[in-house]
Amino acid sequence: MSMIYKLDPLGDLRWQALVERHPNASVFHTTGWLEAVRRTYGYKPVVFTTSSPTHELANGMLFCRIRSWLTGRRMVSLPFSDYCEPLCDPDEFEALIHYLQTSLDHQDWKFLEIRLIDGRLSTGSKRAGFRVKDKHLLHRLSLLPSSSHLFESFHKDSIQRRVRRAEGAGVVERVGRSESLLKDFYSLCLMTRQRQNLPPQPYKWFQNLVQSMGESLLIRIAYKDETAIAAILTLRFRDTVYYKYGCSDARFNNLGATPFLLWRAISEAKINGATEFDLGRTELNNAGLVAFKNKWAPETQTLTYWKFPGTLADSVRLDWKLKVVKGVFSLMPSRLLTMTGRFLYPHIG
Repeated sequence: MSMIYKLDPLGDLRWQALVERHPNASVFHTTGWLEAVRRTYGYKPVVFTTSSPTHELANGMLFCRIRSWLTGRRMVSLPFSDYCEPLCDPDEFEALIHYLQTSLDHQDWKFLEIRLIDGRLSTGSKRAGFRVKDKHLLHRLSLLPSSSHLFESFHKDSIQRRVRRAEGAGVVERVGRSESLLKDFYSLCLMTRQRQNLPPQPYKWFQNLVQSMGESLLIRIAYKDETAIAAILTLRFRDTVYYKYGCSDARFNNLGATPFLLWRAISEAKINGATEFDLGRTELNNAGLVAFKNKWAPETQTLTYWKFPGTLADSVRLDWKLKVVKGVFSLMPSRLLTMTGRFLYPHIG
């Protein structure tokens, strides 16, 4: 059996070097993302690898330790991330997973969770005794076609017409990372989460993202007569731009500001050499958002969140709990919902 080693990805320079060259790496593996998670929620990242400390890093599985008196102690790959592929081949994956499973008997972890794009390693997860905790859809758009072909491929009524409507209505876009843009973004985020009966993530999460991700992060806000009406936050890693957060003022939805911002982000990503636009994960039961993203990128992949140890009833219990808490959140005023978010998010990563 291979010897397994642990390393701190925020302190060991070999980790970011592996992330930069590995084909399965994403923005969620980067030290910028990990630093924002650590600063905001106190989660300590750790990488498990078969590479010794004196050799070049050849592989690694990234986790964060979550120590919560409310939801238990666990290892998650990776909190607040859409997915986090192991940076290893199938044989290395099995060795690392076996080590982590046997470690459960000697550690204070309640369970392990890994978040994968369905593919070669998903079969290995099932064989290793993991159970499905949750499933989501992933929409990704190739930016290889010309800009005109891309625009013509989008839904004519819901996308093309709405983009032109925003342009005709005098909607203006502002882009950057300034504190004023961040405040306008968060105000729209609060409106959106209130509408969805969900607590918002704390303001410091977005502050830390801006500071840690640097130029790879952009906030785009649509204004109508100096009023912020919609916003998106994107991240870039290598040749992929990630649409991570979106929010809007529902009173102005008829102006098509969100499609306008997304098209501007896609156009700029292509001009700057990106080859893919990642529209992010969507819950299977969020029919409206699934339909919206299908009009940009109709081909989807499945994201599967695996849990060990787990039972077949885990996902059923999760759905039931979510329905109950959303009912409670729907009764909360905005200020209390914001305070609830600051309390809850460190426990639910």
